[in-house]
Amino acid sequence: MKCRAEKVIAEPNKTFLDDGLLPIYISPDRGIGSYATVTFGAMGDSFYEYLLKVWTQGNRTSAVRNYREMWEKSMKGLLSLVRKTTPSSCTYICEKHGGSLTDKMDELACFAPGMLALGSSVYGPADSQKILSLAEELAWTCYNFYQSTPTKLAGENYFFHPGEDMSVGTSWNILRPETVESLFYLWRFTGNRTYREWGWDIFQAFEMNSRIKTGYVVLKDVNTGVKDDKMQSFFLAETLKYLYLLFSPSSVISLDEWVFNTEAHPLRIVTRHDEVHVGQSKNIQTGRTRGRKESLFGDR
Repeated sequence: MKCRAEKVIAEPNKTFLDDGLLPIYISPDRGIGSYATVTFGAMGDSFYEYLLKVWTQGNRTSAVRNYREMWEKSMKGLLSLVRKTTPSSCTYICEKHGGSLTDKMDELACFAPGMLALGSSVYGPADSQKILSLAEELAWTCYNFYQSTPTKLAGENYFFHPGEDMSVGTSWNILRPETVESLFYLWRFTGNRTYREWGWDIFQAFEMNSRIKTGYVVLKDVNTGVKDDKMQSFFLAETLKYLYLLFSPSSVISLDEWVFNTEAHPLRIVTRHDEVHVGQSKNIQTGRTRGRKESLFGDR
């Protein structure tokens, strides 16, 4: 009998759109999306992340192939939301409201470069490189969320206007982990020391602006540096963990053996295989073997 938890994904999958973009609210009775915001930021981010990570934790077998197929559709949808700023051509992800786009990106959406890096092996060599390049472009934007403020700490969200690369919307910083999470993944997949340098810059900004005698505190405003009197638990559980892993050997929680959930808890990739006929090899990784009829990126 299929686990009841599977129905949470099986029902939306029945009506999953070709672009794979799901509104942040869905009807619990009908299992279909309502006329609401589509975002890779607040309230939308974990859905796309878990499509990929459930497939990864399931050892990329046919039993979890539906998650991989849904994730691929969602990445086509993500591409439809990608835009570039002027004059510096920073890459960002729009939000969608009905039929219109808003040039706004949450810092929360900065998990996406890491997700894309992790999922780049899903595709053939050409598309794999393109999706990794997109991850690096988005990571550069997220790093500049930090570098663009006087405190060198990112605001909660950013807006983009013609001729203006980015401006802070909501200006608090609550010690979020998403950008350093992506730097960790990009370091593991590329070995580019730049990602460690960016992570060190962000860590130093936390040390300079958020550290107090008893811990680290939220900033009420990244422009003025005014402090609040609280520390979010995810700063220890996620932000500092990913910074630690960024500077650790790749053998520490190897991504060949573990997958992180959205709260940065490592879960071991299960040991299971697809059923195969005599003469076929085991350990089939569907992401590396299935032929593709069309490119994810088209002519992009």
